[in-house]
Amino acid sequence: MPTTPPDDPSLDRASLHAAFAAGTLRPDAVIALIHRRLAALDDPGIFLHLVPEPEARAAAAALPPFDPARFPLWGLPVAVKDNIDIAGLPTTAACPRFAYRAAASAPAVARLLAAGAVLVGKTNLDQFATGLVGVRTPYPAPRNAFDATRVPGGSSSGSAVAVARGLASLALGTDTAGSGRVPAALNNLVGLKPSPGAVSTRGVVPACRSLDCVSVFALTVADAWAAFAAIAGADPEDAFSRPVDLAPLPPIRRLGLPRAPLLAEPAAEAAWEGAVALLGVPGIETVALDMADFHETARLLYDGPWVAERAAAVGDFAAANPDAVHPVTLAILQGAGRFTAVDAFRGFYEVQEMRRRTAPVWHGVEAIAVPSVPCFPTLAALAADPHGPNAQLGTWTNFVNLLDLAALAVPGPFRPDGLPAGITLIGPRGTDAALAALGGRFQAIAQPRLGATSAGLSA
Repeated sequence: MPTTPPDDPSLDRASLHAAFAAGTLRPDAVIALIHRRLAALDDPGIFLHLVPEPEARAAAAALPPFDPARFPLWGLPVAVKDNIDIAGLPTTAACPRFAYRAAASAPAVARLLAAGAVLVGKTNLDQFATGLVGVRTPYPAPRNAFDATRVPGGSSSGSAVAVARGLASLALGTDTAGSGRVPAALNNLVGLKPSPGAVSTRGVVPACRSLDCVSVFALTVADAWAAFAAIAGADPEDAFSRPVDLAPLPPIRRLGLPRAPLLAEPAAEAAWEGAVALLGVPGIETVALDMADFHETARLLYDGPWVAERAAAVGDFAAANPDAVHPVTLAILQGAGRFTAVDAFRGFYEVQEMRRRTAPVWHGVEAIAVPSVPCFPTLAALAADPHGPNAQLGTWTNFVNLLDLAALAVPGPFRPDGLPAGITLIGPRGTDAALAALGGRFQAIAQPRLGATSAGLSA
């Protein structure tokens, strides 16, 4: 007996693959559905380049026969942050004058598509991936999926909103200071920030090349892991490539929690308390930690010479084209001039010292859980203070790449005001698989809705 295709399917991998296997849905029909959703949503700030619907439907129809074992992302619609190259498409980094047409796809994109994914388009961002608010763009800013008066989170704002709104199953972002985790938290998503070097950053417009990571946005931890497994691996042409073992690891038994969660809003405190209650499950011992050394490390990212590394990437362009650069971004790049080569070496020494000082933490716990964000800024607050809310959003994210750690943002209990919050699990380099296992357990317990859609987590 034929079954009726779902009218409003969830785009999570389990739901789509079940429908594909049953023959009730085709990937080209999913593309058509996405374009209908996007037209109804009327948010022009999500995509900077949308693959024309006929072209995307043709790519979906041209997929090989359904074989999720060989093509784990078969038929899944994906979006890519527009500081990542896709062959034949423009890369703007949210700066029209900077734009160029990519001759080749970044390895992360090539591997994503080789796993069976179908490209929907390229997404908006904080210009040159400099920011955590998601609205430092000359284009219309993406709207937060839950409250249009709040920031969507950045820099990967378009990628996060696309997944949260049911316009993509997965999206690639980048993460230097938290750009793959902050927008995940503010849009009720999973944000997988891999161990640095686990995914090639070749073909990515650098922010801080020594720290940059390609990240994944997804509706579920399982989906994020499937995408990460597809795009991870050694790249002999990337000097910063450092692959990690993706094999399953022993489960996390001792979990650190910050003694002082540094939350700026009562609603954020309530959500964190709810998450902590869920983390205290049988089999996991929680340990209170002093996070002072981690926060001291975070200070280096914008108060130290890594600002100069941002200028090394796009500073010459900004100096020659100041009117083409967002005012806040331009001010940050111009501030790089206060650092010398001596400062850069001193910063390098200081980070090495902070790695030494924080290393004993990992002898007592296998991972740390922290609030993903301490607050949920309004656009009005950001307009009044373009720097303060952005800096505050990095409270629990800025130190992670400097300390060579892996991280996974996971949806959790909502705030009392109905806005998402979430937690981030952090572990030593190479613990990506263990974080995903614990994150999957937490998401199953918390049972949040998937993004801003009406779907829930499958059993």
